[in-house]
Amino acid sequence: MGRKIINYLDFAVDKLTRSIENAVTGDRFLTEITHLTNVDLKQVSKKKGWEFNWKMELNYNDREVYKLTIQNNPDIIQGLMSLRMEDNYIYMPLIESAPFNKGQGKIYLGTPGNLVAFACRLSFQKGFAGFVSFHSKTQLIAHYTKTLGAFHFGGHLMIINTDAAIKLVDKYFKS
Repeated sequence: MGRKIINYLDFAVDKLTRSIENAVTGDRFLTEITHLTNVDLKQVSKKKGWEFNWKMELNYNDREVYKLTIQNNPDIIQGLMSLRMEDNYIYMPLIESAPFNKGQGKIYLGTPGNLVAFACRLSFQKGFAGFVSFHSKTQLIAHYTKTLGAFHFGGHLMIINTDAAIKLVDKYFKS
C-alpha cells in the first residue's frame, strides 16, 4: 500500500451564509452540489486560474469530486472539493474556490463554507455522525476552529465533530 499524499489546506471561510452571496450587492443565490465530470475539466485547469490539478483528483479511485454551482446556472463552477470515505468519517483531501471567488475582488462569499457543510451532510447520510477531517496549514488552525467549529486534533489534523457539523448543515441546508 502506497503512502497517501497529504495536502495542507488553506481555504478561507469568508462568511457562513444560507447559500452563496454576491460580495457587492448582498444578493443570495441557492446552490447545487453535484459530481464533477470529465466534461467539466476544461473549466477547472491551472491555465484558467485553478490552483490544483482536478483532473488528477478526479482520476483517484478512492475519492469523489464535487462541484458547487448556482441553481439554474450549472455551467459556472463556484468551487470544488474532493472527499474520501473512510471507515467512520469523511476525509477532505482538497477544497478550492473558483479563482473569481478568491481574494479581495471575489464575486461570491460563502463558497468554502457551503462545500464543507455538504461534506458534513454527506457524513450524516453515510452514517458517520457528521464527522469530517482534513489537514490544515498551521496559520489557519485557529481560523477553522473559530469559523467551522473544527477541533484541532494535533499536528495539522482538524476534525469537525457532530455538534459542529449540525450547525454547518443547519446553516446551509435547512430552510
